[in-house]
Amino acid sequence: MLKTTYYVTTPSVERLLKLWVRRYIPDLSNLSLSQEVLIASLVETALPEGRMQTAARLKNNLLDINSQMAWLQTKSLHNYIPNLLDFNEAKKITESALTVYKTLLEIYQEQALYTANLTTKISRNYLHIEDIFFAEFGTLAIKELAYKLEPTLIAFQEQHMACKDWCTLGFMTTQLKFTNKLILNQITPLEKILLSPYINFIEEQVAIPWQRVCAASAKYNIDSPVFTLVEQMLPAAEEIANTVYYKLVELFPNHCSRSGLLSTPTVAHSSIRDLNMFQAYLWLCVLEESLIPIEQELVDLVMEKLEVKWKILQQWNQILIDEIISRVKPEHKKVLLPYTQGMIQAFDR
Repeated sequence: MLKTTYYVTTPSVERLLKLWVRRYIPDLSNLSLSQEVLIASLVETALPEGRMQTAARLKNNLLDINSQMAWLQTKSLHNYIPNLLDFNEAKKITESALTVYKTLLEIYQEQALYTANLTTKISRNYLHIEDIFFAEFGTLAIKELAYKLEPTLIAFQEQHMACKDWCTLGFMTTQLKFTNKLILNQITPLEKILLSPYINFIEEQVAIPWQRVCAASAKYNIDSPVFTLVEQMLPAAEEIANTVYYKLVELFPNHCSRSGLLSTPTVAHSSIRDLNMFQAYLWLCVLEESLIPIEQELVDLVMEKLEVKWKILQQWNQILIDEIISRVKPEHKKVLLPYTQGMIQAFDR
C-alpha cells in the first residue's frame, strides 16, 4: 500500500535508491539496432520534441479510451464480487485513473531536461545507453517522480478504498496493469523503451513499498549487518521472484485463478510482481525491526488481492522464504530469522 514517505538523505538511503532505480532499466535485447543507431534514435525520442509527440499521441483521446477499456476489463475480471458498482463510483475511479496517466505524461515531458543536459555535456559519440537511462531515471529523477506522483496515486488509491464492496488494491493494480498494457501497445518500440520505466513504476508504486524500504535504511550505517543484508538481497529480488514463480507453476500446473492458469502471461506478470511485493515487505520489516508491515498490511492486502487459494498461498510463502534463505550468507541468517518466522506465522491460519 502506498503511504506518504519522507527521505533523510544518508549514504545508506542513496545506495538503496540506486538499486531501486535499476529495477526500471528496460531490456534492449529485442531491438535489432546497432549501438550508434540506437543511441541516436533514443536521444531524438528523449528530447523535448520527441516527448511532445509521444504525449500528444497518447493524450489525443487514447488515454480516455484506454482508461475506459481497462475499466471494462478489470470489471469483467472482478465480476465475482456480488454487488454492482455504482455508475458514479465507476466514473470517478476511471477519471482518477486518467488523472494518474495525465500526470505521468506531464512528468515524462519534464524529464527531457535530464537528457538534454546530458547531451550538451557529452558528445553523442561518447554516450553510452546506460548514461541515457541513468540521466532519465537516476536517483534524483526517481525521487522527483515519486514525489510528484504521490498525491495523484494516493488520491487514486483512496478513490478505490472509498468503494467498500471492492477488493481495493487488487482492483486498482489490475486496472493499472490493463491500462499499461494498452498504452504500451500503441507506441513505437523506442517510445516504449523510454516510457516503460514510468509505466512499470506506477504499477509497482501502488503495491510494492520499495520507497519505504529505501527511507527505512536511513538509520543504518552502510557497514551494519542489517543494511548489508538488505543491500545484498534487493538486486536479487526479481530473480528470486521468477525462480519461485516457476516452482509454483511446477507444483500447481492445474491451478486456475480468475485470470487463468498460473502459467498464462497475465498471471505470470501479476504473480512475479506480488512475489516482489512479499520480498519488499520482508525487507521493510527487517529495516524497521518490526513485523507490523507484514501483519497489518501485507496479510490484509493478500487476502483481498492474490488470485490463489490460501493453501497455495502458504506454499508460495514457504517456497519464497526458503529461496531467500538459500541466498543469504550464513552470518546474516540470524538477523533474518525472526522476520522469516514471523512471515510464516502471519499466514499460518
